[in-house]
Amino acid sequence: MFHRFYHLLLLVLFLFWLPGCEQPEANNPTAVVGNPHQVYRIGLIPEHNIFTQKKRYGPLIDYLSQELGITLESVILPRYGNIIENFNQLQLDGAFFGSFTGAMAIKTLGVEPLARPRYVNGASTYYGMVFVKKQSNIHTAEDIRNKRMAFVDRATTAGYLLPVSYFKSVGIADYTNWLGEYYFSGTHEDAIKDVLEGVADIGAAKNTVFYRMAEADPRIIKELEILATSPRVPANGLALNKDIPQEVKQAFLEKLLTMHQSCEGRKVLAELQIDRFISTTVNDYQPVLDYAAKIGLDLSRYEYSNK
Repeated sequence: MFHRFYHLLLLVLFLFWLPGCEQPEANNPTAVVGNPHQVYRIGLIPEHNIFTQKKRYGPLIDYLSQELGITLESVILPRYGNIIENFNQLQLDGAFFGSFTGAMAIKTLGVEPLARPRYVNGASTYYGMVFVKKQSNIHTAEDIRNKRMAFVDRATTAGYLLPVSYFKSVGIADYTNWLGEYYFSGTHEDAIKDVLEGVADIGAAKNTVFYRMAEADPRIIKELEILATSPRVPANGLALNKDIPQEVKQAFLEKLLTMHQSCEGRKVLAELQIDRFISTTVNDYQPVLDYAAKIGLDLSRYEYSNK
């Protein structure tokens, strides 16, 4: 009888100590960094429409605020490229930059990249896609002539650098004179929708948004065809203003890198379909600089315009 009780006790203790959300976690005092009364403004690029983007990042902003003992406020930026201008005008302390805007911000603002997501599929990068409707029979330069193109923004890798590079690869040196019409949708989501619904003949967007939307709308996979993809570049990562104290940056970094170890942190990450955050450095953005250079863009002097 004693042995049975002993083994049962060991089993209960073992189950109690298993990691997971079923058991209450030890209290971990909130770490206050810097001035607890200061509001840190974090910019969000318009990857999705403004309401979707705010909803997606809201739990993460709230989690970091609570864990760091400070107030974080998310600011949705209206366009990609004017993030440099808005970063100063809106007095942003940091932003979740895309690869293109991150490279520009590093070059022009001196921001310090901290961490980026590693998604549940193990990827911490993304790539761009150029796509058409399958029945469009668009494959060659001649097929593209006089068609309508939906770019995302002149300051995106997937939504601008890729299609321009693709056009050059098929012999289109100046897409402005080759296409019948082109426009900038403003979000990856809208570029995908426009091609799917026949508003545009050709579109470009990032694969993460493409496949996330496809989970809700199977027509995206069934009806769209991929013509080209870009090299992999860093997923949207958090970078902070160069003037923020190093101890504050370190606190942000440590909290992001360890949030997958807590129950509440895992819930927040799951909402974003993220496995965990990983550290990110300036060197991770070199592929973007190299890719831009191939089509003649110097991001340190890039004059942004969506005209």
